[in-house]
Amino acid sequence: KPHVILREVDGVVHEPFETLTVEVPTDNLGPVMEIVGNRRGTLDEMQTRGDFTIVRFTIPARGLIGIRTRMLNATQGTAVIHHRFQGYKPREGDMPRRANGVMISNVTGRAVGFALDGLQERAEMFVAPGDDVYEGMIVGENARENDLTVNPTREKKLTNIRAAGSDDNILLKPPRRLSLEAALEYVEDDELVEITPTQIRLRKKLLRESDRRREDRRRA
Repeated sequence: KPHVILREVDGVVHEPFETLTVEVPTDNLGPVMEIVGNRRGTLDEMQTRGDFTIVRFTIPARGLIGIRTRMLNATQGTAVIHHRFQGYKPREGDMPRRANGVMISNVTGRAVGFALDGLQERAEMFVAPGDDVYEGMIVGENARENDLTVNPTREKKLTNIRAAGSDDNILLKPPRRLSLEAALEYVEDDELVEITPTQIRLRKKLLRESDRRREDRRRA
């Protein structure tokens, strides 16, 4: 997960702050205020010009990670956003953390529709049938707060009698594809973003489940 550069001044930890300016239709101002407030931003100035409102905030630099994507989604793409460095100030408290756990592949192979169909009932998937997966790769977001190890390559067991149209009953939801900015905001401290020329993947730092369990016991 990205981290900002901290400084210690007279024994007090300081972090970088930025001036964030957002121009948005007044009808969409509410989501902007909520998003910035959740990231420990404080309102400095507000101006109304016709149907638009310009708001300026002071916000910790770490609060800007992923904010552009969230704000554009919340305002239907109408927000105009820019920011500039303001200076170092005493560090604010923690930012909100991800509420949900993730689904982690325990095998290497290719995702299969049959397996994803069973998993999507309790998760939002990040992969589609045919996508390459590997052990330790994050393949979805769990509906609950805990991480879950799964097998997204599990095939349907073959039988001598095959029901007509049995494979046609699988209806998969489109996978959630994260942009680079969204991925950097999404990952926790024990996770990494993997970037290739064609894909952005998420993975655990420790790929093997046994290694992750050992690390959890060490930290407990």
